[in-house]
Amino acid sequence: MTEVYLDYNASAPLDPRVFEAMAPVLSGEVGNASSVHRFGRRQAAAVDEAREHVAALVGGRPGGVVFTAGATEANNLALRGAVEAAPEGRQRMLVSAVEHASVGRTARWLADCGLVKLDVIGVTAGGFVEPDTVERLLGPDVTLVSVMAANSETGVLNPVGEIAERVRAAGAMFHCDATQMAGRLPFDMETLGADLVSVSGHKICGPGGVGALVGTRHALALLTPVVHGGGHERGLRSGSLNVAGIVGLGAAARIATDERQSESARVGALRDRLVAELGTQLAGVHQNGDPSRRLPNTANLRFEGADAEAVMSNMDPVAVSTGSACSAGSIEPSEVLVAMGLSHEAAFESVRFSLGRFTTESDIDTAVERAVASVERVRVMTG
Repeated sequence: MTEVYLDYNASAPLDPRVFEAMAPVLSGEVGNASSVHRFGRRQAAAVDEAREHVAALVGGRPGGVVFTAGATEANNLALRGAVEAAPEGRQRMLVSAVEHASVGRTARWLADCGLVKLDVIGVTAGGFVEPDTVERLLGPDVTLVSVMAANSETGVLNPVGEIAERVRAAGAMFHCDATQMAGRLPFDMETLGADLVSVSGHKICGPGGVGALVGTRHALALLTPVVHGGGHERGLRSGSLNVAGIVGLGAAARIATDERQSESARVGALRDRLVAELGTQLAGVHQNGDPSRRLPNTANLRFEGADAEAVMSNMDPVAVSTGSACSAGSIEPSEVLVAMGLSHEAAFESVRFSLGRFTTESDIDTAVERAVASVERVRVMTG
């Protein structure tokens, strides 16, 4: 049977056009982008072009793009950099309960080290943060608030603009992990009022191991570096630049920006068909998260009476997930679903389907067929 990949929120396949953009750098170009000779200048020019595309993806300035090894490092730089540079009297941080581990665990580590007082922002049963909830927690001692644009497990969107407005009114910085939203729905950090935004290459059909923190001039000036060395990337991220990866990220950002609208419409229709057919052919199917405010490519479904890990295993060769890839292997239920009020039992019965650029109608046919057979088998085995 043909393999079907429906785990784009974990990592998207590399677009062949991105590979074509990277190939010259990988096979023929040479030189350190920081060198002043012609070889270095060519590499630097390629990096600068990528910087423009990444900035355009999130509505930032090319000069505000700090390249990193991925969104995890970008998130660490935003949180740790802000806390270590925070002025006296601003040692409190607010982080939503449904953040990616690279935000949530970093924030807890900072709190455990005594560097910051951490308050966790609760979410609604629909999985999103209410701006009023954030406002009630804000105060003059808050240095940074971090709320993601879209959740990787449920696809649920947060009202980022409203939250950012209240955060800025309190004099704090607003960081937004836009890893899942960038390239799928409109995102303009200037319009929304975000100070710092994290993105990743492999979520938008680019290469793995490369990402960026995009910030305003003021916000970047308030950070201290996490990686020290030669002072690359405005002094915030030392180390010789991964030119091939950066070129790939730039190409992926350009393609995502150009094709976002048509791609999201097509993928959204496929996602809706998948959900509808599973709901028709199976009883006890529930959508986790508010379906009226989510990414067009994502559906997190609970199959009553069927353990998600068993369902996933029996769906092979269709690839789906039980949640964030960074939490794979955990025997604990999804922290995101529990924060939304689901019981442990319900969380353990939930499967994430995430579609993308190369998903086809035939893929959906196969996924529905395998999911129905798998759920029915698991229910019989455990019934």
